Amino acid sequence: MKKQWTVFLILAALAFPIQAQYVISSVNELQNLKSLPQEKVYVHHTGPIVFTGEYLHYSFYCFNAQNNRASTISFVGYVALVNQQGEYVMEQKIRLERGKSQGDFFINTDVPSGNYKLLGYTQWMKNNGLEQVFKDDLVIINPYQVDQSQLLPDTSGEITADNPRSFSRPVDSSVVQIKISDTNFGTREKVNFTLKNYKAQLGQGSYTLKIQKKDEMAVQPPKNAISYANDYLDVKGELNKTVGDSLFLPEQRGELLFGKVTDDTGNPASDTKMVISIPGEEFLLKFATTDNNGNFYTYLRQDYKQPRAIMQIAENDPDVEVSLGSLPNLDATGLNFGQFYLKPQYSDEIESRSVYNQLENQFFSVKPDSILLGTPIDPFNGGIPETINLDDFTRFPTFQETLVEVFNYAGYRNNPNGSDYIRIAQDFETYNEQANDFPAIVLFDGVYIPDHEKIKDFDAKKIESISLVRDQFRLAGKDYQGMMVVKTIEGDYFENYAPENGINVPLEKAVSKKNYFKQRYVEGNSKQSRIPDYRRILFWEPHVEVGNTDLQFEFYTSDLTGEFEVVLDGFTTYGKPITVYKTIVVGEDSQ
Repeated sequence: MKKQWTVFLILAALAFPIQAQYVISSVNELQNLKSLPQEKVYVHHTGPIVFTGEYLHYSFYCFNAQNNRASTISFVGYVALVNQQGEYVMEQKIRLERGKSQGDFFINTDVPSGNYKLLGYTQWMKNNGLEQVFKDDLVIINPYQVDQSQLLPDTSGEITADNPRSFSRPVDSSVVQIKISDTNFGTREKVNFTLKNYKAQLGQGSYTLKIQKKDEMAVQPPKNAISYANDYLDVKGELNKTVGDSLFLPEQRGELLFGKVTDDTGNPASDTKMVISIPGEEFLLKFATTDNNGNFYTYLRQDYKQPRAIMQIAENDPDVEVSLGSLPNLDATGLNFGQFYLKPQYSDEIESRSVYNQLENQFFSVKPDSILLGTPIDPFNGGIPETINLDDFTRFPTFQETLVEVFNYAGYRNNPNGSDYIRIAQDFETYNEQANDFPAIVLFDGVYIPDHEKIKDFDAKKIESISLVRDQFRLAGKDYQGMMVVKTIEGDYFENYAPENGINVPLEKAVSKKNYFKQRYVEGNSKQSRIPDYRRILFWEPHVEVGNTDLQFEFYTSDLTGEFEVVLDGFTTYGKPITVYKTIVVGEDSQ
């Protein structure tokens, strides 16, 4: 059976060759681009004040800017933290599902105190500049550093603290409401609450749900869904470019991966067949062909496990140089930052919060978040492999000898015109199927091997198993007979593999989604009672899907006392923003 593994390098909405920073050359191309709607992003987060040693959690919403519905355009989103010098301090890549995703930043002690901006965007949005990008103020307090000048005002004398509750926020509780039986609770007490949708289909949507301690320091609250909708109402609905401009391509088919090939004189190597391996047990194999400028492109849609790529030419003949492409950040030097200042009245709050953070981090191992496993990758593309574990046979010194002595259907074939190659015998499906002498696709721990002769003497004692698929494959215009996948005992062949005509480079992998820890207390559990509990965030669900039926939730208060806020914030299916706040009080005498 012939399997077609084709790399599609044309976006669905565009009819021109792809380049990383494509230059619009005609009016027709411009119109094709403008037919693809622009996007806009909202990021709900657990700021606005974050201490080092804490996590900043966020939920990510991406919309079609023309109709305010969940976007189906971009497969990848980005969240970044930018300082007042316009420098990117952190950036995370996230995979989008129906326009939504989630993640978190751990703020370590290397991050100085200061006023920051949190940005949310897609590559497609970057074409319209910072105006299109989501922006919100964030304050980071690093109590472990001596220099706090970024958060100290220029004025001298007594500074009066503002009321931290004095800032107004828009709300809309007419569609979905939060129902809690009481507003006063004791520490470590179980709390039940309900989400009620009063408008049936009009209230259905996706919302972020959190319970968080209110800040004791006066600070502008973060944007909520309603203020975001008002602030970004007039962003562009289509690409803001003209003929002759360059642009960022939308990541419609997955995470964009690209590079460039030049010959030994430095000129672009056009029409060069490239193979890109994402190694590991669940490997990915991608092929591409360079364009007239020596550029090649592919998309990674699956949730690959190993953040590494081996990019090399397919046949190991020409003397070329391969380089990995990268996309520039937006120029963030023109951002206007919020002005939060430290005040003497905050010293007790800063000290106690820092101590509580240290205690929470000490006991993090007993309160872990869990990583959600992505969809398993089928590296054989539907083929059923025949696998032989070498421990079941007599061990032979080299890889070539092992094939001769152990395998009936695979072995080296002499090539009078070049290097010897491995061939896998055909699994004939019909009596008149034509025989071929095509080479096999060979991979070691997911690394594509272009020259089979160079692995003849590989130490077979390092091999755990060899798998064969006897189907016929056609990749990038070339036929292959079968696939052989060699798994080493250590599984680390890719770590020291240096392609002769290519590169072995790390990738910035999209962050994994998590199930966030939910504290529960069981009566009589003495071990739990001895563990300190100073959680500021009592409950965090990045995305809750609200339908027509009531949703029931529960959480436990911590050892912290004071006012906590129950927040529902998000959007209906039709793009209407909904924000609801409820305040509860936790105190020792409320039990």
